[in-house]
Amino acid sequence: MENPALREEFVRLIAQDQALIHKVCSMYCRDPEERKDLFQEIVLQLWRSYPSFKHESKVSTWMYRVALNTAVSSFRKESRRPHHGSLSDLDLQIPSAPDTSAEYELKIKYLYTAIDQLSQVEKAIVMLYLEDRTYEEIAEIIGITKSNVGVKLNRIKAKLEKLLTPVYDEIR
Repeated sequence: MENPALREEFVRLIAQDQALIHKVCSMYCRDPEERKDLFQEIVLQLWRSYPSFKHESKVSTWMYRVALNTAVSSFRKESRRPHHGSLSDLDLQIPSAPDTSAEYELKIKYLYTAIDQLSQVEKAIVMLYLEDRTYEEIAEIIGITKSNVGVKLNRIKAKLEKLLTPVYDEIR
């Protein structure tokens, strides 16, 4: 596929929406080298599928779908290998927030630790929800119905609340 115009258009799209790919990589990989590898794998998969992209959905929707599928596939391959870390060993990289109090930072750390305990699909839904994506967009990206998104989000919120309530009570 050596079409210069197609290549230029693809590079422009990646440059324009690379933050989306970085978010997916950060959600699924904590190690910087693993994030770089996943980023490259996602871009490769996007390149391979770009000629067949029909523009029937938003470019960001297509990119999320490819990125999440690649991340989940990569995670499944990785989970077959022995894992030597524990939740307490995770180096959570949390973007700076307006409230930089120690309590706030600690709550964010625990939130991301709890999100790490979710299934791959649940992580994807939470990530999209935290980005203020509509239920319709989440449904299209994940490949489920809009009502199923609502049901899953309610269950995810309940699961996160159950995981976080004891921790947050300790902080107070």
